[in-house]
Amino acid sequence: MSHRCSKNFWDRREFLFSSGGGISGLALAWLLDREGLLSTTALAQQDACSAAAVGSNPYAPRAPHFAPRATSVISLFMGGGWSQMDTFDPKPALMKYAGQPIDDKVKGDVIVRQGSPGPLMPSPFAFKQHGQSGIEISEIFPFLSQHVDEIAFLRSVYGRSNDHVQGTYEMQTGQINLGFPSVGAWVTYGLGSVSSSLPAYVVMTDARGGPLGGPNDWSAGYMPAAFQGTLFRSTGDPIVDLKPPAGISAEDQRLRLDTLAKLNELDMQKYPGNSELAARISSYELAYRMQGCAPSAIDLAGESDATRALYGLDEKVTEPFGRQCLMARRLVERGVRFVQIYSGGVGNQNVDTWDAHGDVKANHTQHAAETDRPAAALLRDLKARGLLDSTLVIMHSEFGRMPISQRGVGRDHNPGTQTVLMAGAGIKGGQVIGASDDFGYKALEQPISYHDLHATVLHLLGLDHTKLTYRFNGRDMRLTDVYGTLVPQIVAA
Repeated sequence: MSHRCSKNFWDRREFLFSSGGGISGLALAWLLDREGLLSTTALAQQDACSAAAVGSNPYAPRAPHFAPRATSVISLFMGGGWSQMDTFDPKPALMKYAGQPIDDKVKGDVIVRQGSPGPLMPSPFAFKQHGQSGIEISEIFPFLSQHVDEIAFLRSVYGRSNDHVQGTYEMQTGQINLGFPSVGAWVTYGLGSVSSSLPAYVVMTDARGGPLGGPNDWSAGYMPAAFQGTLFRSTGDPIVDLKPPAGISAEDQRLRLDTLAKLNELDMQKYPGNSELAARISSYELAYRMQGCAPSAIDLAGESDATRALYGLDEKVTEPFGRQCLMARRLVERGVRFVQIYSGGVGNQNVDTWDAHGDVKANHTQHAAETDRPAAALLRDLKARGLLDSTLVIMHSEFGRMPISQRGVGRDHNPGTQTVLMAGAGIKGGQVIGASDDFGYKALEQPISYHDLHATVLHLLGLDHTKLTYRFNGRDMRLTDVYGTLVPQIVAA
């Protein structure tokens, strides 16, 4: 006769497992009590900036594939499409052939976004050589021109779309369609966070509005939601509700979070694929730790008058972007991996972004005045603090502009080429990489795709773009898809 245990009784394995866990729990309790850490009061009084996350932690630091050149990235995105031939890629041929049609001077059909193509139009700005390298820069960047020997100018970066949203998606995610993880999300997924008390990936938008494409520009796509960017507000307090409600003690708040974490963990065990819940658990814990650490990170009051003046915080034109650049420096100092700052926001596109359809001179004069001084200050400040070698600073846009006129004095969209600036991370400055054709219409020498650019950024962070994969829909997905070639002049030691 065989005997079976009733479901009300444990079998041998369950008994051994449960009793072993109980003994381990007693031992843990004894150790915590001996160190004076068993009481909830002691737990609540721990420094929030150093507290470890409760439960699974998607932000846990992860080792790179190889020794990195940089540990953080500050990306300055010029939303709307800045004009290469009016900023960092001088084209004397435009003056020589001004007023003539472009069709017989370039290969292939000329495709414009709006209206019929006008004649070739020279830049309204003068260019001048700067630094020991003698690189020419437009007169609208008097502050960045002082740093040409620290900057690499990639003059042959090209994209696939002349649409703002698709172009922005491609530069931010590697794809022209929505639903893909952003570069910052890939970096956070690959490396985790240095700081347990600040987001690994911070986003700051223009005070006039968010970028074209909206939150998809910093989303985690098909990855767990925990890897998406954390938006800091552009006006007022960057982080809302940072202080706990009145009457709620640190001990009470800690107990509530611990209880909530336990309930959420039980739900995760039942529904293990719920990335939104995992992100919520992590965000609650991060928000709690940020209450003790974030105020000092975003408070600029302690900065010297000289530093504030350096970033242009005393001038109305430069204050918004300058404040964000200064905050970016403070964030990378404290371990934030990726800081994305947007210049240009949705509104009146011809005025509020770099989208110079109506008047390239007025548009670029305005936006260069807003960004030139703060961007140069960021380079100078990072270098003075010994942070430039470990921080990659990149200035870019969704695409460039056409060498022909639109509405007489404007320029249309052009994905054929743009100039991207890269500095820090041990990059050799004072060099020009690649070249567009004589008119700035298409990348000609050493064309660099957005995939190439992304592969290079990941490499500087110690990540092999072919090995940084995420399994989705039965395929190992990559930021660079199946493409991507490193820019040799950038990755050279």
